Amino acid sequence: MNHNQQSNEAKHDDETALTDFLASLTDYTPTIPDELVEHYLAKSGFQCPDVRLIRLVAVATQKFVSEIATEALQQCKARPAPVVRDKKDKQQKDKRLIMNMDDLSKALQEYGINAKHQEYFADSSSAGMESAQRDE
Repeated sequence: MNHNQQSNEAKHDDETALTDFLASLTDYTPTIPDELVEHYLAKSGFQCPDVRLIRLVAVATQKFVSEIATEALQQCKARPAPVVRDKKDKQQKDKRLIMNMDDLSKALQEYGINAKHQEYFADSSSAGMESAQRDE
């Protein structure tokens, strides 16, 4: 068997795998609805009547979001835990992780997305409180 025959067989196997994958997308319901994907594709100037391609974009988007969420979770886990001041707090310590915007920003930076969140400042310590609460 020469190199050209091996190349043709590999190409045929790739085409068969792609055809099978696209056929499986017909029956698959992705997490991201088809209508949402179609909306954003149309906004960018892409229209396609083939639902398989719409679902392929949905699956790729789902994978991308999943990777970012996983990376943000790793950033959250790598953050130093808050210091516990007394024994009572130590017993009631909640083991849940809380991701914040900094975790997400660091995860997005690894994918070339620069997300900055707006800083919020209050004019005074009573800003934003109900007037009845301030009088107390």
